[in-house]
Amino acid sequence: MPNREDVAAVLELIRPSLQADGGDVSLVDVQEDGTVVVELQGACHGCPMSQMTLANGIERILKDRVPGVVKVVPAE
Repeated sequence: MPNREDVAAVLELIRPSLQADGGDVSLVDVQEDGTVVVELQGACHGCPMSQMTLANGIERILKDRVPGVVKVVPAE
């Protein structure tokens, strides 16, 4: 299971680039199976590019920097 504090720290590194575009991200949950649940906020919430932001941005960076992260999914 990925360490929640490590995930939160990496999200803090990602946050400024999202905020520059009027969006943001918050950590909802880190599950035992390595799934990280996040909520996209602001301009990112409901944006047609949000899936790309999750997969190509947030998920890629978290997988690189936090051992055990398998995937990143949006909160429902």
